[in-house]
Amino acid sequence: MDYLAASFADVLAEWPVARVQAALAAADPGRVRRVLADGARTEADLAALLAPGAAPQLESLARRAASLTRQRFGHTVQFYAPLYVSNHCVNGCLYCGFNCRNRTARRRLTVAEAVREAEHLVGRGFRHLLLVAGEDPKGVPVDYFAELARALGHLVASLSIEIQPLGVAEYASLVQAGVDSLTIYQETYDPVAYARFHPSGPKRDFRWRLETPERGAQAGVAFLGIGALLGLADWRVDAFYVGLHARYLQRTCWRQHVSVSFPRMRRAAGALEPPCPVGDAELVQILCALRLFLPDAGMVLSTRESAALRDHLLPLGITRLSAGSRTAPGGYAEETEAENQFEVQDHRSLAEVMAAAQARGFDSVCKDWDPAYRTTTSDRSTAGR
Repeated sequence: MDYLAASFADVLAEWPVARVQAALAAADPGRVRRVLADGARTEADLAALLAPGAAPQLESLARRAASLTRQRFGHTVQFYAPLYVSNHCVNGCLYCGFNCRNRTARRRLTVAEAVREAEHLVGRGFRHLLLVAGEDPKGVPVDYFAELARALGHLVASLSIEIQPLGVAEYASLVQAGVDSLTIYQETYDPVAYARFHPSGPKRDFRWRLETPERGAQAGVAFLGIGALLGLADWRVDAFYVGLHARYLQRTCWRQHVSVSFPRMRRAAGALEPPCPVGDAELVQILCALRLFLPDAGMVLSTRESAALRDHLLPLGITRLSAGSRTAPGGYAEETEAENQFEVQDHRSLAEVMAAAQARGFDSVCKDWDPAYRTTTSDRSTAGR
């Protein structure tokens, strides 16, 4: 992989879908055994871990993934809550409940309403919040998120965003306001499939979205989260690309901490069914393969998955969990008629998920740094840029 490329888009161009498929087809079980012994160093190693031939060795992969996670992260697991502030969206994504073509109740929280939602979550024990919104640059502009970040700064230890892709200067303004983390899903890294599932709206710009983490890093965001929406396209190919993308970011944005998520498509109002469904065993293979290829990356699992599966996957590599999630604006502190983005599968409260983690020997963390850390990290990240 060329880590001196101008952006990950250049690396992706060197790995068209046909080349990835060929690498997966060429993988053999013998390479999987060598990776288990020596570590996953190359793209061919990653392909072997994701290939069909690795499935019979899934238990060995799981043991190795669990061991690596304990070496790198100990027995701690961090908790966060998504705070949906708007379901207005100008995109026509075929898989999303916020699709602009859906005739549904729309809502954007005022700053005061969002603060009440945050206070409700803080009262439950959360100190890490993820602000989520549909993409509506005019209706929910950058200034709104900056004002909201400043209003929430005294309540939380960490504030993340999962919103429309922004430019460097816009991200810098949010970092200055108190945002320290950026999550952006490419949805699928297959350009042909991407165009098919994004027929309208600014999200059609594949490259602008692809290079979002790099712009965030340039602006001084401390934590970068990426992932693919599993079920849109061939999961082996997309998981391979997620691995390449994360390693590229680790090497080129070395001041930032990189994490990956594993969101599987869930039922949503007006949305299509998964064209390429991903089973539980396949999800385990993805998680273990990426842990072996990315031993130092954080790994995030949301309430898209059931309670039983999340408890099972936790020891294999997960470092961060959401809990008690609501996926509509105003979903915590009040009853809301706004549409959910997707159906939640794990309905347990934070206390219940923490208890389940602790029963499996994990230390639950709701706060692991103070706001002063954000200032120090931001200053260091932007120095010399």
